[in-house]
Amino acid sequence: MPPSRSWSDAASKRSLTGLGLWARYDGAVELAHDDLNGRHEGRRVVVFKIDPSKRSGALSADDSAVIAQAACTALTQRRPLVGIIASSGADILGGIAALHGWGMAAKAIADCSGIVPIVMVVDGPAVSGPALLLGLADIVVMTESSYAFVSGPSMVAEITGLIVDNQGLGGTATHARQTGLPALVAANLAEALDAVASVLSFLPDHVDAEPPRWATDDPTDRDAPELDELIPATSTGSYDVRRVIEATADGDAGFLELKARWAPNLVTGFTAVAGRPVGVVANQPVSLAGTLDIPAAQKGAWFVALCDAFNVAILTFVDTPGYFPGKDLEWRGMIRHGAQMAFAYAEATVPRVCVVLRKAYGGAYIVMDCKTMGNDMCLAWPTAELAVMGAKGAVQILHRRETDAVRLAQEIEYQDRYLNPYIAAERGLIDAVVAPHETRRLVARGLDLLATKQEMLVGRRHGNTPL
Repeated sequence: MPPSRSWSDAASKRSLTGLGLWARYDGAVELAHDDLNGRHEGRRVVVFKIDPSKRSGALSADDSAVIAQAACTALTQRRPLVGIIASSGADILGGIAALHGWGMAAKAIADCSGIVPIVMVVDGPAVSGPALLLGLADIVVMTESSYAFVSGPSMVAEITGLIVDNQGLGGTATHARQTGLPALVAANLAEALDAVASVLSFLPDHVDAEPPRWATDDPTDRDAPELDELIPATSTGSYDVRRVIEATADGDAGFLELKARWAPNLVTGFTAVAGRPVGVVANQPVSLAGTLDIPAAQKGAWFVALCDAFNVAILTFVDTPGYFPGKDLEWRGMIRHGAQMAFAYAEATVPRVCVVLRKAYGGAYIVMDCKTMGNDMCLAWPTAELAVMGAKGAVQILHRRETDAVRLAQEIEYQDRYLNPYIAAERGLIDAVVAPHETRRLVARGLDLLATKQEMLVGRRHGNTPL
């Protein structure tokens, strides 16, 4: 996280205990227009907090009305909405009125989507309706002891016969690895609020504003010679793509990785280049060789859509041999989910810079923001390989009846002729083939040129996103 964006203990206590900030009533939800000084550097956010000490945080109709009020206030005042949730669900004694109230809250939060950032912090249980509110948020932060699920362990045991506890069913560790619900995990509430501050430091207050600029002492024309030796000599060798991100980004910005434990074969997160906040999407060769599977496609689509919604430029680093093969993936909807990433990039109108580091094969090349998907600047390292598939796979198809010696010779010829970035550059699909050490300087220059980019938005209600 950015080191200069932490909150003081005093500010943390003030924001949580009220001290004149909270508007209270005798219910489970508290609402504030909270100036979280230090954490948000004076930026005001609208906060609601579900208090678990009152009826275990069960939401009555009036409680849900306060949440709806918070969302409506955030929308009208164009300020980020932050929710702190610890709730056992709808108030059973409230009956249908409690359910109606929850529906009003969900509608009000959904109305904020894409207009103001929505951040939810889970610090305890989030059961049934409150759990579904998390799915409406742009960013979810979970503390290590929290848990969230729609149907609890007793219902699971009754219907399926499976015995599982709260943490096994919907604990933070389970969600972080299996579902990708939390973008960030924190040890406690104080750390969770620090995480919220870090995320919001990269985002504007609302859709019609630009992200806040970052002060930096890192020269924009700095070379990164460590990148020249990063790519292994063998095509199957691996490396940590985060080294590329760190070398390209401002040294004092850091890299705030989101959903790091889920789909680690794709890296997503925020950083800054030349003081401009950027969202980074990168294939990770050390995990599944950087291939794309269903979780990775969903993760990438979520993050690209988030950046596009709030005017954050997107920087994509490509090194993927394709989609991960398997009957299970195909049966679970690889076609639909793989298309989500293509759809998100195709719809994005923010400045987009793509750097092909090494492999860019087949359909995975397309969905990783290739030129024809509409990126604004596409660079390639000399090690880049842009092709339908790798040499071995291509030769096995084209020359499968030949001897081993002939196939080996054909592999070498295929690699020399097709697995380089220069053919793509000749066709205008790559803007420039650059030395790795030049990456930071050229990305910074590209983002500066694209700072005033404008696009005519399509006149339609909404696209039909592949879900």
